Amino acid sequence: MMRSDSTIYEALGGGQAIRQLVETFYPKVKADPLIGPLFPEDIDPVMEKQYMFLTQFFGGPQLYSDVHGHPMMRARHMPFPITRERADAWLACMAAALEELGVDEDLRHFVLQRLSGPAYHFINTGSEQE
Repeated sequence: MMRSDSTIYEALGGGQAIRQLVETFYPKVKADPLIGPLFPEDIDPVMEKQYMFLTQFFGGPQLYSDVHGHPMMRARHMPFPITRERADAWLACMAAALEELGVDEDLRHFVLQRLSGPAYHFINTGSEQE
């Protein structure tokens, strides 16, 4: 459960917990037939960027901005066909990773709610499969 005066970063357990979340999340992404093909074979650089971004997004150190500048996540996702179904699949992979790691149900719900805004904001194409 998250205290009202803590960040998601702190509530999840800090940097090591975010790293573990990313490492649990990406095998699910790669296995997903809707979103797996959008990712490169060498997923390690993507995982590192996701670790830095989530750390920052959840209220931890500004790792992503320190290395890559302003996140501009919508612009960075524009080259990829993001549909509502793909956003849903991404969120489902994240939900499964949070559950696998034993994150408290209320915190899981809060994290997914926080991530759903950006996930749906990245939609840049209709529901047809690309």
